Amino acid sequence: MTENSDHSENPDHPEHSARHGYSEKDVQREVTELEGKSATAARLFDIRRIIGGLFVIYGVIVTIVGLTDDDAAIDKAEGININLWTGLGMLLLGLFFLAWLKLRPTAPPPPDVDAGAAPGGRPTE
Repeated sequence: MTENSDHSENPDHPEHSARHGYSEKDVQREVTELEGKSATAARLFDIRRIIGGLFVIYGVIVTIVGLTDDDAAIDKAEGININLWTGLGMLLLGLFFLAWLKLRPTAPPPPDVDAGAAPGGRPTE
């Protein structure tokens, strides 16, 4: 094999990336963009937001049912308006999760140490 063919098969060699139309800066920019999108998606789909939202929605529904219960339903639960108390509990739990999310948000991704540095700490050309 010739030395030129060895370079063309090695994806780490600079000639390989130049032949395929992308530079190391292009790759770094793309990786940085994907990391930013990933961090945004992680904050958007934080489990506290999902749990809190569902508990608030279900808590409102069950509380409304508890407020509209008739005497027969309350007598069935031995005089306790179980739908009202359960709905209020769910509502409080959901609000707790949402307040927790607001007070302690997900940490942002760490900033780049040096924008001109390649992975491994080598400066880019």
